[in-house]
Formats: sequence, structure tokens, C-alpha cells
Amino acid sequence: MNQFTLRPLATSRLVLGLALMAFSSASLAMAESSPEGFPFVLPKEKPDRPMSAAMERIYTDFEAPRPEDNELFSQFKYTALEGLDYNGGDGTITRRDPSKVIYANGRYYVWYTYRNTPTSPKGADASTDVIPSRDWDLAEIWYATSEDGFTWEEQGVAVPRPPKPEVGWRSVTTTDILEWEGKYYLYYQGFMEASGKRGDDCPVAVSYADSPDGPWTPHGEIVIPNGAPGEWDQYSIHDPYPLVHDGKIYIYYKSDFDGDPILVRMQGLAIGEHPLGPFEKHPLNPVITSGHETTLFPYKTGVAALVYKDGNEHNTIQYAEDWVNFDVVGITELMPVAAGPHVPDAFTNTTDGRGITWGLSHVTNANGNWKDNHSILIRFDCDLSRDVHDPVMKRHQVRYEVTDYLRRGLTPEQKERILNTPSPAAR
Repeated sequence: MNQFTLRPLATSRLVLGLALMAFSSASLAMAESSPEGFPFVLPKEKPDRPMSAAMERIYTDFEAPRPEDNELFSQFKYTALEGLDYNGGDGTITRRDPSKVIYANGRYYVWYTYRNTPTSPKGADASTDVIPSRDWDLAEIWYATSEDGFTWEEQGVAVPRPPKPEVGWRSVTTTDILEWEGKYYLYYQGFMEASGKRGDDCPVAVSYADSPDGPWTPHGEIVIPNGAPGEWDQYSIHDPYPLVHDGKIYIYYKSDFDGDPILVRMQGLAIGEHPLGPFEKHPLNPVITSGHETTLFPYKTGVAALVYKDGNEHNTIQYAEDWVNFDVVGITELMPVAAGPHVPDAFTNTTDGRGITWGLSHVTNANGNWKDNHSILIRFDCDLSRDVHDPVMKRHQVRYEVTDYLRRGLTPEQKERILNTPSPAAR
């Protein structure tokens, strides 16, 4: 084609483009000027007009009507950690339930449940003094350090199992860290029998040190006792998670209760003025009605929580301006399990919480074979920070592969039930 044949084509494209632009502008102006229908351009502020309950919610319950403008919404990215060995994935070594990540002495620190046993877990009935009943049985609290948050060097045991009959003689697990007036405190669950014998009944213990590298001194007393008979937390106080607020120590925790027929998991709060207690449970407990673990961080004047798994409000991000009464402010997916985020202002008594961008979490049954069940630590990244804007983290959905869907197939019993159910026409 020569220049004379190109010009008519270019002209027609230009005319068509201008016409489309004019049509779009006219349509937009018409939509914006229409008093009857909701505006075509979603208003950033709540409009003064009658709206449905759903439209009211996106303005009153969330920071912004669009997820990408909501600081307390994020997707999550995951990265394998370097430097930690799992004995070929044979189930004899597990690392799980990481603490918050802190920065001290020029490096990052994390503490976690560590099990190194001759066999993988064999269940409560087959457990012995050396054979674990569950993944967190016969465990200790170990720690690792990192310069970049991706490659970690294991430093060894922080809190070993004490001698019988002291709290935690069977297993010490699910720890979290507090820094308070120049000292460090590790809170953890202390088991006095194999997990599964009577559920996971155990109190919270604490050890303290002058340095994150220890040595750690056990307090030797229970710091958050179980509830009275008949109360929701009468059997278990799990996942102690300390933050500093209003000059006091706020420890959030989880309990399992009900069991009709499946356990209900909710979260409570205990407040103390000293790391060794006494701690007073909040009269409004439970304060979070969902979630399998405790993961929180200061945000603005309040506190935000990642609420993963279990309950009506699972897979949500929640916020309580008063640190007690939580509302759902974000809904997301593929959340980190047992997340231990890096929270720079966890212990600063801040009234201007900045949020989080990364941390560690765990993956259970890491090799997909329950016979060799063990957990591994991985890194997660997100944009739940007021100081970062990552558009990729703010996308609205995670794409799953076909294999991810098919892996969640019917059980043989479910398929048989469906096949043996008469069709409507045959009933």
C-alpha cells in the first residue's frame, strides 16, 4: 500500500475514535446528571441519597468503597524460606506457629514451635515419652535470625521443656514475644500431657530474658488461668499474643469451646500492667468471634486483626478503635496461617499505628502426606500499611489452577450419596 491508500484508512479510524469518545462522554454526562439512578462513577464519599443496605455498608463498614483504596485490604504473596532443614520432609522435624518478627541487634528474630522426634505424630493412643501424638507434641520453643527476612539461621532452643511436673513438661508451644522496659518476654502454651488425651487443655506460661538471645528464665507460674467451670475458656487458653496499648499489656488469646458437634473458636483479651501479671480478662470476652489463631497489629488509634479460618467472619480483616469491639473492615482470601507479622510499633504504645507489610506463617502437612505430617515456615508479604501502596497486593482476586479446584473433590461417600439420590422426576 502507498501513502494515498493509507490516508483514507487513518482518517476513518480517527473519525471512528472521535465518535466513540463523544458517545462515551455523552453517556457519562447523562449517567452523572441522571437524578434517578445511582451515579455511574462510584462516589468516593457516601452520597446523600437513599441506598440499599449493601451500598450503605461499603461506605460505613469499610475505609473506602473500592477494595484497592482500603488500607485494611490486601492479597498475600508467599515465599519459601532459605536456611531451615526438615530432614527430607519425613515428619520428624516440624516448625510452626511463628511469633511476631522483631528487629534487634541489627537483625530480625522469630521464635516458633520446634519438634524433632524419632517419628512423625502417631496419635494420642500411640504416643509415648518419645513418640508425639500430634504435630505440636513433645515440642520446644526455638528461634532463628535473619538479615533480610528471607534467609534464616537457626540459633537453637530458647525455652526447653521443663522437668515434670512443671508447666509445659510435656510440650511448650505456640509462643509470642513482648518487649517491655528493656526486657523480653516469651508467652507460650504449656502442656502437661500428650495433646489429644483430653483435647488441647493447657494454660499460658512465660519466660523472660535481658536479650532476645537469652538466656530465658521461666517464671514458673501460670499467667493467664483457664476460665471457671462453665465459662467459654474453661479448658484452653491458646495462642497468647501481646501488644502494648494505653501503657498496659494487652494479650489476645484463642479458646476452643462448645463442641456441638464441632468446636467453636473465638478470641478473648486479658490486660495487665506488668508482663508477669496479674492479667484481668475483659468482661466482654470473646471479643473476636472467628479465627483459628491470633494475629493483630496497631493501626491508627486502634488495633487490626487477621481473622483466618473458623467462624462466620473467617477470611476477614477486622478493626477495633477501642481495642475491644471489632468490626469487619476487609474481606480477602488465601490468608497466612498462624501469621507472625513484623510489627515495628507493637510495643511502642503508639496511637498512630502504621500497619504491616510482611511476616512468617506456617503450612501444615507440608508434604501432603499425613503419615509424615509436619509443618514448615514460609514468608508472607502484603500491603496492610499506611506507608506503602502496592497495586498488585490490592487486586480483588487470587487465581487458582484447575488442580487446586480438583484437589477439593467429593469424597467417595459424597459421590455415592449423590449418585443414589433419585432425580426430581423420579421422586
